[in-house]
Amino acid sequence: MSAVTTTPGAAAPTLFDTVLVANRGEIAVRVMRTLRELGVRSAAVFTDADADARHVREADTAVRVGSYLSAADLVRAAGAAGAQGVHPGYGFLAENAAFARACAEAGLVFIGPPAEAIELMGDKIRAKQTVRAAGVPVVPGSSGSGLIDAELADAAREIGLPVLLKPSAGGGGKGMRLVRDASALPEEIAAARREALGSFGDDTLLVERWIDRPRHIEIQVLADAHGNVVHLGERECSLQRRHQKVIEEAPSVLLDPATRAAMGEAAVQAARSCGYTGAGTVEFIVPGADPGAYYFMEMNTRLQVEHPVTELVTGLDLVAWQLRVACGQALDFGQQDVALTGHAVEARICAETARPGDGRVDFLPSAGTVLRLHEPQGPGVRTDSGLQQGTEVGTAYDPMLAKVIAHGPDRATALRRLRAALAGTVVLGVDTNTGFLRRLLAHPAVVAGELDTGLIDRDAPGLLPSGVPAQVYATAALLRQRALEPGPGQDGWTDPFSVPSGFRLGGESAWTVHHLRVPGHDPVTVRVRDGQVRIGDDAPFEASLAPASAPASGAGGDQVRLHTGGTVTAFHHAGEWLGREGDSWRVQSWDPVAAALRGAAAGAGADTLTAPMPGTVTVVKAAKGDEVTAGQSLLVVEAMKMEHVITAPHDGTVVEIDVVVGATVAMDQVLAVVTPAAQPEETP
Repeated sequence: MSAVTTTPGAAAPTLFDTVLVANRGEIAVRVMRTLRELGVRSAAVFTDADADARHVREADTAVRVGSYLSAADLVRAAGAAGAQGVHPGYGFLAENAAFARACAEAGLVFIGPPAEAIELMGDKIRAKQTVRAAGVPVVPGSSGSGLIDAELADAAREIGLPVLLKPSAGGGGKGMRLVRDASALPEEIAAARREALGSFGDDTLLVERWIDRPRHIEIQVLADAHGNVVHLGERECSLQRRHQKVIEEAPSVLLDPATRAAMGEAAVQAARSCGYTGAGTVEFIVPGADPGAYYFMEMNTRLQVEHPVTELVTGLDLVAWQLRVACGQALDFGQQDVALTGHAVEARICAETARPGDGRVDFLPSAGTVLRLHEPQGPGVRTDSGLQQGTEVGTAYDPMLAKVIAHGPDRATALRRLRAALAGTVVLGVDTNTGFLRRLLAHPAVVAGELDTGLIDRDAPGLLPSGVPAQVYATAALLRQRALEPGPGQDGWTDPFSVPSGFRLGGESAWTVHHLRVPGHDPVTVRVRDGQVRIGDDAPFEASLAPASAPASGAGGDQVRLHTGGTVTAFHHAGEWLGREGDSWRVQSWDPVAAALRGAAAGAGADTLTAPMPGTVTVVKAAKGDEVTAGQSLLVVEAMKMEHVITAPHDGTVVEIDVVVGATVAMDQVLAVVTPAAQPEETP
């Protein structure tokens, strides 16, 4: 089927009638928004788990598929929906040349670059060779593909450590490993291969020189099938964790007009070198102390997650232009017409838990059901989201849930608007990084624009709360106390002896005790009586709850107000969850008796190792009865294509290990128990 319906004398090709969006979540919803504005029907695809997802509800029609990774299923779905074009979004098969070819063979137009460009730029080794020939500077690294482990290690030593191991076939930071110590190369290469194979079906690796305190700058390009290629300025993507971006902005404070023009021209040449059409991104690594020394890293042959910041500063709808280019339309503007207006910053809301450990912070995937949801809006604020109340967030897909983007006349205004928008974001039922991002955006270096890709790794511990605020425990205990109170009978009378007031004849009122625990923190005991709360052994303080407010329109659900002395603190709440200013806490009831019995059964001094995140056990290296040493790897849990190694807390013996490879585990599920080795007696 032709992409273009032509009429003699027509000014421009007409658009498709129907487009299949071969993706899910926020990007599917975002693409459908533009399709709706253009008057094009949208067709969604869904698996059984996503049957009631937001992207399914917002589509004009929807087709069930067995997998988002099955090209055959997606092509059949396009035929069933009567689609002429297929938009792949990002992730899944967006950069899969075989899928692009399958679409073409079925008479469908793949709304993206040619399969040959995807194939070429998807192989990082060939991509570097191609752009180098076009005059684009590249990062020093290994050449040639199919290197075995020993050859990779030799190349790393030749380049000089530190080095970065990277999957040749993928992107998004998955499988990337920074190695500073040559002795760690064998283990890191093995781990990178496992992650690369799991994420991309290809464990080919390359190695590149690591540039300390680098900045990640990428250039958005747009090309048509008539030979026109323009760049739309740069995006600063240096704020990353696990080599994955969390904050992006446009433009970058690092670049002056001359450097911007030079990098933009290099990106255009890279696009021309592979015969690119549509929207794509050329990524560069830039030494922060020398912006003129930029190096090509890779080209993403698709729409980027962070494309909204470019849209807000250029006024262009990139999805609309993807569609027009796919239908044969030529760009109706040139490089001289591209202007950047104001500043835009984006924050990625991810399902993850930040937990401190050994001077660093681990960002671990989380899961759950969205019980309360409020997404911000207002002047200069845009939210791209696939969430709705009731959404089940699992570990099978990428943890990104939504993006909040703010635009302003200058960078300071955009940052201020984004911080306020994150403070007003409510997602209860699953842990997110919203509060962390709000604090990150207030970091002095971020405010000053002094960024690099290692900033989060270095400073994340200082961006976590020191503990659970006392107001959280007080509110949770008072909500539980209120739930114990009986309602009035049919005659409006309440039996005073059934009220948990702690009243006692001839003595002081008794405390009602609530044992509470927030995952990742020690349990606490909270006592409540007569308008007072006492947390642990601290002094009691006055505390009470205002009557629960009715769910307000756009307020994100139930709210409660905690009065402590002369201070009022407002929380959103749902079930065990409380949320405030972007942060959320799951406050669970805790049974100290059951915990004591568990500890006694394991033995004195035993350490119970629990799952830090919901996921799947991929490696088990120990068995019951094994003698282990402190720091020894016992097993690996994987979720959302990320591995987490569970290590022995001390020298000792594995007395319990209850999981096998392939087992699905819940967060905080017991995985193993290790008793400490006997300490030698001191001689007098």
